[in-house]
Amino acid sequence: MILRSINPATGQVNESYNEHTSEEIEAKISKTVSAFATWRRTSLSSRAEILHRTADILSSEKEYWARVMVEEMGKTRKSAIAEAEKCASGCRYYAVNGPTFLHEERISTERESALHYLPLGVILAIMPWNFPFWQVFRFLAPTLMAGNVALLKHASNVPKCALGIETIMRKAGLPEGVFQTLLISSSRTADVVSDPRIAAITLTGSETAGAKVASLAGASLKKCVLELGGNDPFIVLPSADLSKAVRAAVVGRISNNGQSCICAKRFIIHLDIYDRFESEFVTLLEALKIGNPMDDDIDLGPLATAEAVTTIEQQVNLSVQAGAKLLTGGKRIPGPGNFFLPTALTDIPPHAPIYRDEVFGPVAMLFKARNFDHALELANDTPYGLGSSVWTNDSEEQRRAAEEIDAGQTFINSIVASDPRLPFGGIKMSGYGRELGTYGLREFTNVKTVVIS
Repeated sequence: MILRSINPATGQVNESYNEHTSEEIEAKISKTVSAFATWRRTSLSSRAEILHRTADILSSEKEYWARVMVEEMGKTRKSAIAEAEKCASGCRYYAVNGPTFLHEERISTERESALHYLPLGVILAIMPWNFPFWQVFRFLAPTLMAGNVALLKHASNVPKCALGIETIMRKAGLPEGVFQTLLISSSRTADVVSDPRIAAITLTGSETAGAKVASLAGASLKKCVLELGGNDPFIVLPSADLSKAVRAAVVGRISNNGQSCICAKRFIIHLDIYDRFESEFVTLLEALKIGNPMDDDIDLGPLATAEAVTTIEQQVNLSVQAGAKLLTGGKRIPGPGNFFLPTALTDIPPHAPIYRDEVFGPVAMLFKARNFDHALELANDTPYGLGSSVWTNDSEEQRRAAEEIDAGQTFINSIVASDPRLPFGGIKMSGYGRELGTYGLREFTNVKTVVIS
């Protein structure tokens, strides 16, 4: 099979890559296993030095790697530069804090007791295309810091990004075999997951992919971390700064061209302020500038694939047929590239496809809440539980939102965003396990109890 890197803004093929053969995959797995025997014994300071150098490369070469991201998956240039900078920040965070997180932890007992955080071995990462660098580095930096080695099965439409990350790590001085990319299609991933030499798996993707990988991992009793889809609520209540909330709502919906698990998708607005919110929200959506993502004044670029445009168009059309009211947008933009108009719908019936299914593009759903309790009810009426954003200046509403919304994270008066310092993950159909922070670093360690008498 040929893996093609296609420019979403033009539809033109950038480059083509041959999928790795079975022999090449075997060689890479074997090399990674061998590399673990040495890498696990490297000092924390040596691992940190490599992460610092990685961060320096990402910072100094961000313009180049941003262009690679833009031309392979369509994000805007300014957001791609920010992604490279965030990867550098993540590497520095674990270089500085990783040794402390991994330090032996003494436990008070009658004997000399302690916890040791030890590496597991080869970690397989199955990563998506929407944040082609950050999704990898937010797993890779803590994984390497913990003394593990890694194999990357990146999305098939971003092979140049996948190989680029491997190039960066080798340039930073990472020993050969410690991190390698597998250029394989999804249909061949199961064999790698099931390989007894793979110690654990981390996957970011759809709930369908997550369920398949979890099943395979479970059959082998392997640790698995899943970060899956989201249908995040964005609640706005009367005490909020409405103009600020509306602006944030637009940013939260179109971030990464609307292709993010933690994008705000379901806007739940109190009846007392609904009309004004809808009017201002639609006005801002219609003012967005759409076009070549390499241009710095562009707000919204293309979707990553032509198939994504077709899927979203079907979701919107079927929902309108089911009774949803289209406020703006709702169709693809004619011409080359995978462009779709920013879209808003309201009066969405529960049986409409977009009511429960994640829409991975610039489509917003507006709901009217009678009161705060109704807003919470609507927020939790989803099989997902990744992020949530609540806009209120009422301290009791803030407290209840933090405690009663079923999600892995709740942001008050700001949009949801990942941060290397904070654990990131979801519940329900949004997956399990955590990335980032102390918890993310320790997910792929053997928390070993050591007792000396």
